[in-house]
Amino acid sequence: MGAITRGIANNILGNGAVDATDALSGTIPATNIGNPSLANLTTFPPSVDAGIPQVAGDPPAPSDGDVWYNTNTYKLRVRGVSAALGAWASGGNLNTGRNNLGSAGVNNTSALVFGGYNDPPYFTNTESYNGTSWTEVNDLNTAVGINAGTGTQTSALSMGGEQSPGNTAQVESWNGTSWTTITSLNAARRDVWPAGSDNTSALATGGRTPAAVGTRACEQWNGSTWTEVNDINDTKTRYGGAGNGTVTSALISGGYSVPTTRTTDTESWNGTSWTEVNDLNNVVSGNQGAGADNTSALSYGGSGAAPTYSPTTQTELWNGTSWTVTSSLSTAISGNAGTGTTSSAFSAGGNTPTKVETEEWNAGAGNLDVDLA
Repeated sequence: MGAITRGIANNILGNGAVDATDALSGTIPATNIGNPSLANLTTFPPSVDAGIPQVAGDPPAPSDGDVWYNTNTYKLRVRGVSAALGAWASGGNLNTGRNNLGSAGVNNTSALVFGGYNDPPYFTNTESYNGTSWTEVNDLNTAVGINAGTGTQTSALSMGGEQSPGNTAQVESWNGTSWTTITSLNAARRDVWPAGSDNTSALATGGRTPAAVGTRACEQWNGSTWTEVNDINDTKTRYGGAGNGTVTSALISGGYSVPTTRTTDTESWNGTSWTEVNDLNNVVSGNQGAGADNTSALSYGGSGAAPTYSPTTQTELWNGTSWTVTSSLSTAISGNAGTGTTSSAFSAGGNTPTKVETEEWNAGAGNLDVDLA
């Protein structure tokens, strides 16, 4: 849409014609009448310009609620309210560097990581986090990497993964002190999407099978047995993305869509079946997830799009309807561990040179600029 001239708006009829009684005639293009946005403007009328500043980019220090027009992108923008968002900050380093490890915990002051991989070897190491430092605790019974984890710092599961020489169905249960090998998954797989509240209630969804292909299968744990429940919807099968929630309300996002394509797909679990919902904004695999249920979640880190599949700092926030790109991790990372909620989450280990970094997510500490048109 070109320049707007004040005074002509009242002369435009509902059908797009110009009121001929004002000595004007002709028809305004439907594309202009049908577009009520302030996108792609080149000139503002003085009455608008007085209230909405034009900026070649973004203001240096906008406040919550400030609105401006970005003359580089031709978009109206607003500074989001920080209380709804968050930011990442550095935490204490792991004692043993590794990537593709399992994790559990309700927030970034009460967390657990276990297992892992380092091209190889595989690890049994388990570490507990108190919000400041990691402490070595009792090891897993069997070394494993690319394992899924869920639960809390005192009641957790390690599910599936990769052991030399291949994938495993093995599951171990953590009681706050030690690990016990329990009933295995029905199928050996790694890169599983996890969800669950403790070591008696969990979901293991998707994953990569020994045949090096993905599976749509979902299994539910009730404390004694694993039961096949409804599959995810993606007919291409998927594995290796973020999972969060409980056995009655969970979310999975990102991952590989066989054979190796990264995806933005997101599915929501209501306790009975999976439903396709709005996609992530960016393709990713190996991302981590945090969130109490399918109405609130974080997706962070992972490997990005082709052709480089590079580690990413990307963080996205789910509000139950859609994803919004929010404050980035400080370090681009994939193969990291992480869990928690949208208020308090963590990322630990992963594919960095040292593989020991921890970052903590806290809500209400960041800002977000959003296009309104």
